[in-house]
Amino acid sequence: MSGSGRGRPGAWAPGRGLMAAAAGATAAGAARLAYSALNRRPPGGPKAWWRTNHRGEPVTLLEGPAVAAGAIAGVLAQAGLRSVTRTAGWRPAVAMAVGGAGAAAFGAYDDLAGSGDRRGFRGHLGALRHGEVTSGAVKLGGIGATGIVCAALAGGSLVDVALNAGLVAGGANLLNLFDLRPGRAVKVAVASGALMAADGAAGTVPPLAAALALLPEDLGERAMLGDCGANALGAMIGAAAWGLPRPARIGLLAGMAGLTAVSEKVSFTKVIERTPALHWLDMLGRRPAHEVPSGAIPAQRRDEMSLAGTTDRSAGKTDTTRQEE
Repeated sequence: MSGSGRGRPGAWAPGRGLMAAAAGATAAGAARLAYSALNRRPPGGPKAWWRTNHRGEPVTLLEGPAVAAGAIAGVLAQAGLRSVTRTAGWRPAVAMAVGGAGAAAFGAYDDLAGSGDRRGFRGHLGALRHGEVTSGAVKLGGIGATGIVCAALAGGSLVDVALNAGLVAGGANLLNLFDLRPGRAVKVAVASGALMAADGAAGTVPPLAAALALLPEDLGERAMLGDCGANALGAMIGAAAWGLPRPARIGLLAGMAGLTAVSEKVSFTKVIERTPALHWLDMLGRRPAHEVPSGAIPAQRRDEMSLAGTTDRSAGKTDTTRQEE
């Protein structure tokens, strides 16, 4: 990854495949360990992290911070391996880690403090015009600032810093728009990351490995990324694109902006459901509507949710998350 894309330091080369594989294994292992640890001792208590999904069943948001932690660990491990072999320095990896951590932090804030009354750019900006600062507005501003900081850390010309900041913020926001059904955001991330990796952006491996490690929890409807995980995953994939040539990055950012604008008017879920190929991919690995999930939430935890009053997904992040339609 570089600020200008010159020299393609993120491109595949002899030996880098093994380093990427080791980084991916580190990311996956760290994500699983973090998820286990967070479930044993959830910050703020378990009630804060339970939400109701599109079926009306309880899921935990702890997948999000676990994926973010695993992805950051993998990125730093990859940088360490490259440093040992003198193929790259720490600066791009630290910048990418900062982008993921910032997006995760602001996403978690919106997950835990958001009311869901305002949705989308129009909703949050409309609230600001009336003097109301929503958690979503704080998140949008915070992720925008995070993008600028991490792009500046990575270096490059002013044009490249602005472009790279946009990729981080745009990736964070766009992937979050797909976190409406089990596994959907991860599938979109994998498809996008694979295309980028084919063009030389090897930095996509750690965040994707972290997400795939917890995909069974997501598809099994026991957990979800939430804003924390989706924003972090999207931001880090956006940062991984820094290794692409400038024209490719411009095209990618334009695509992100276009899809985000379309999302204000069009439901991605409805488009997916009406398109056979997309619907098949969306349902891949998910359980049919009549099946009870594997490892269903125990009755005791359902009672905890009831006592906590957490009976609607909108009690956390804007939902849109799996209750949009």
